Amino acid sequence: MVVTLKEVAELAGVSRSAVSRAYTEGASVSPKTRRKVERAALELGYSPNVLARSLNTGRTSLIGLVSNNFHNPIFLEIFDLFTKGLQARDLRPLLVNLSDETDPQNSVRMLKQYSVDGVIVASSTLPTDFALAFRDAGVAVVHAFGKYSSSPNVHIVGIDNVECGRMALRTLAQRGYRKVGFIGGPQNATSTQDRLAGFQDEATRHPGVTVQHRFAGQYSFEAGRRAMKEQLTDDRAEAYFCADDVLSIGALSALRDHGLMPGRDVGVIGLNDMEMAAWAGIDLTTIRQPIRQIVSSAIELMAAMLSEPDRYPEARLFPCSVVERGTLRPAP
Repeated sequence: MVVTLKEVAELAGVSRSAVSRAYTEGASVSPKTRRKVERAALELGYSPNVLARSLNTGRTSLIGLVSNNFHNPIFLEIFDLFTKGLQARDLRPLLVNLSDETDPQNSVRMLKQYSVDGVIVASSTLPTDFALAFRDAGVAVVHAFGKYSSSPNVHIVGIDNVECGRMALRTLAQRGYRKVGFIGGPQNATSTQDRLAGFQDEATRHPGVTVQHRFAGQYSFEAGRRAMKEQLTDDRAEAYFCADDVLSIGALSALRDHGLMPGRDVGVIGLNDMEMAAWAGIDLTTIRQPIRQIVSSAIELMAAMLSEPDRYPEARLFPCSVVERGTLRPAP
């Protein structure tokens, strides 16, 4: 049998409204009454119905967590951090898969049907108008892993993808590679465009270094494997910046199928430093994206927006660093 608020009130010797106030953040209730309610609730095994409470408060504490790339294992790590972090703040994540969605208005309508209090867009490939559509619909929104802007229209938390491209090229040039390649994700993804732009721009600062590039259909193992196989039938580079770890792991698989040893015969550097990158048999040299800090910052901004809806949008950038493993020549 479900224990009701009325039963708690009777056992505690208080009114039902007093029990309700005891479980409503910011409501006025004396410490003595709160203790009575908590003792009675513990004895009866009562838990407040948060959905019913939302009818009174107008707040559901639901936060839509939306993404469009469930083929990439890095998002298992990202969603794990997001769900734990939101729940620690008494917010409830609602996971939404937008893999086949192209119209942001459809996403807005769907999430408004759930009466979410806010939305975190967790994607480096969705265009900026996705997050902007939620803002225009009056929904608190944060774009995690989004494209950086010095004057953002919504809160953005992520990395400088252009600088990551430069970092990858510098690393390859320092190892003595002169013929280098870029394998990116979807060509229309802002993260792919920015990483390639930084890679090509840095190459102009290193005389003798030539750059080639190729795009994969998506950020996935199979897309990376297919792109590297195609590359090996063309004019092969000495080393590659695969602009995501999952692409890199697919590329490593293709190299080994062709009898090539990563690090010895062909260099590979990735981006993200997801858990799999350090596994034996992969040992991927990569650029670490500080995912834990990005997720924590996005949650902090979301919580702040719920209490301060008119908060001015800001962009938070986190620095990246190269993690040395075994898929490049040793540093000189």
